[in-house]
Amino acid sequence: MAKHGALPDDDRRPGKTSPPGGRLRGDRGRGAPGALELDRVIHERMRLGIVSALASSDSLSFNELKALLGTTDGNLSVHARKLEEAGYIECTKSFAGRVPKTEYRLTTPGRRALERYIDHMEALIRATRER
Repeated sequence: MAKHGALPDDDRRPGKTSPPGGRLRGDRGRGAPGALELDRVIHERMRLGIVSALASSDSLSFNELKALLGTTDGNLSVHARKLEEAGYIECTKSFAGRVPKTEYRLTTPGRRALERYIDHMEALIRATRER
């Protein structure tokens, strides 16, 4: 069930701006005019971890990401697929002999989305400290 002011998952598109008045999702009208909503694709903890890990590396394998994030195969697969659907990461599947190998890398739009997300969070932190 969606919270007040939240959009269903299929309406959480990257780069989508706030409704008139510039409210942050779930903020119930206290958002600053012109503010953008947080990118809900990246804001989820596991997806932020995936994107952050890939931002500091050329590519990481499925097993490297799984170990780094301390998650399960299924959890990583679901979140990586969401990021891939958003165009934030690319997935390359190959075989090393008979062993399947899945590699992920951050795309240019994914890097830009992460930079926007970090900028947004920094602005929220500054605004909170200024109060």
